[in-house]
Amino acid sequence: MWGRADRAVKLLGRNIPSILRMTKEVDLKISRRLCIKPQEESQLQPRSRSPLRVPGHKPTDWEKRFLLWAGHFKKPEDIPETVSIETIRAAKTTLRVKFSYVMMALTILGCIVMVIRGKQAVKRHESLTSINLEKKAQWREEASQSTAAKP
Repeated sequence: MWGRADRAVKLLGRNIPSILRMTKEVDLKISRRLCIKPQEESQLQPRSRSPLRVPGHKPTDWEKRFLLWAGHFKKPEDIPETVSIETIRAAKTTLRVKFSYVMMALTILGCIVMVIRGKQAVKRHESLTSINLEKKAQWREEASQSTAAKP
């Protein structure tokens, strides 16, 4: 079975990008060069923070609210003065997910409401075409009245 796959890869070798070509001699670190940062680039950038810095972040009022809404703490009094950045990021991620769920639910609800209103409009024999034709007839009538009133 693998022999057929190897032959297919060899036949299509021209169409496969060089990054995706896997041969027996290729080192995995070289083939994954898009995933790994080269050492030269990381050494060139100076570090802005010292490694001796005390971990923690003093949360703002909004970040405290995020921590409460995400369920990380029960009361505002429970939030310590310094919180790790990872905790704040986790709370924001949780809120993003909750917000996206709310938006999905509202979208589905809006679709259901529009379907119901559309079916009610069909029962009243209303359609966009008929409404548009009525408006155009009204505009023509107003235009003819205004041209008749000018002389």
